[in-house]
Amino acid sequence: MTFCCQKQTAWLIVCPMNADKLEHLQQSLGYRFADSTHIRQALTHPSFNNEQGACEGDYQRLEFLGDAILGMLLAEFLFARFPGADEGELSRSRAQLAEQCTLAGIARGRGIGAFIRVGRGEEQSAGRDKDSILCDVLEAIIAAVYLDGGVEAARRVVATLFDELLEVPWGHTVSRDAKSELQELLSVKGLTPPEYRLLDESGPPHDRQFRFLVLIEGRCVGEGLGRSKKIAQQAAATRALELMSKEIEPVA
Repeated sequence: MTFCCQKQTAWLIVCPMNADKLEHLQQSLGYRFADSTHIRQALTHPSFNNEQGACEGDYQRLEFLGDAILGMLLAEFLFARFPGADEGELSRSRAQLAEQCTLAGIARGRGIGAFIRVGRGEEQSAGRDKDSILCDVLEAIIAAVYLDGGVEAARRVVATLFDELLEVPWGHTVSRDAKSELQELLSVKGLTPPEYRLLDESGPPHDRQFRFLVLIEGRCVGEGLGRSKKIAQQAAATRALELMSKEIEPVA
């Protein structure tokens, strides 16, 4: 054990986490760590420590804690934002928000892969961009924030990470890229790509609301509302996919 810790000290000198990268990550999360111990672990894949012979720890234990914290906070947000949703609807929305592809998409959008320390094997197999690793690391980061700053800090970070997805009305949770899915589905069916049409926008400059229609072959098949054009279009595409999955004919 003493030998391992001596090797860890040497490794920390040779391979410290780049201060600029840590600063960039903190800005992206909207949280500054008082102690970098947990965030270093959250960004470390087991393969990295195995190759370095270090005993600093990796993200696996933190991922376990982060998964529980994330589930609780998502339940809290959904409960407060959608008072009209019943238990089943809330549970389904939380499951979609917490599934691997959703978390990986959030991590990928924040560029978190660039901060993950992986071994040579994972580096060569594009481990930084694997959904499984990105998902686990995001949960570990949430745990690191919780351990460093408490539940209120974790609550703020989760709200930042999930802000756009939590704006989608319950029952229309966008867990994937609905616009891409819709376009792929139409391509398979030999139909033209969907058209997104702005129906209206309202509200003050700091709190705009956009309403979009999605049209297929000139017919409206979905409508979406959101605080940004992107959110509204995704919500409209999600509604179109739901209707098409039920084999409901588009309405004029």
